[in-house]
Amino acid sequence: METDLHELLRSLRVWDTELPGFDPAEAPEEPLPLFARWLAEAVAAGQTEPHTMSLATSDEDGLPDVRTVMLHGADANGWSFATHATSRKGRHLATRPYAALGFYWPTQGRQVRVRGPVALASPQESQADLHARSTGALAAALVGHQSEVLDSVGELTRASKSAWEQAQREPDAQAPSWTLYHVQPNEVEFFQGDAQRRHVRLDYRRTDGGWVRQLLWP
Repeated sequence: METDLHELLRSLRVWDTELPGFDPAEAPEEPLPLFARWLAEAVAAGQTEPHTMSLATSDEDGLPDVRTVMLHGADANGWSFATHATSRKGRHLATRPYAALGFYWPTQGRQVRVRGPVALASPQESQADLHARSTGALAAALVGHQSEVLDSVGELTRASKSAWEQAQREPDAQAPSWTLYHVQPNEVEFFQGDAQRRHVRLDYRRTDGGWVRQLLWP
């Protein structure tokens, strides 16, 4: 039986649970402490994979692209993720070093949006970040060839098996193209959903004098 996509979409509901409140008057002067608090609250609420985020980049023609990646850290350097410099997103960032991030935590009806220029970490910092992660993460990095055309699943299976064996044998193995990127935010928006659509949007914008906060209409 063929699915009626529009009917299915109209039948879906969001935030079918009690949502937390958010008083922007009590928000900190800078966005990072609020982000850390919201992430911890998403973890406590049982949100699946709360450290995943959408990463938007654009190619040399300005055409947008988006994918889901993992947050590796957030501190004074910015919001961080890693990938091969030779991958599609790595090539995008080499041409246009600017990105947007999007976090969505439906258990609490919350979103966080981050935009800003992107800086590359040093090779030493990039490799240290990789080696602080799991054996599987190292093995995936050692496979390489990200975004290149793959001839067959069998080829991937063989390359993955070899990479796993190397990662287990050499936990300090180098993956030279693996790069840590820092999104240095110019803007961070916090969105708290409301079942009656009275959503609260608090926007932080960086200025020469520091962060400025303002509310946005939902």
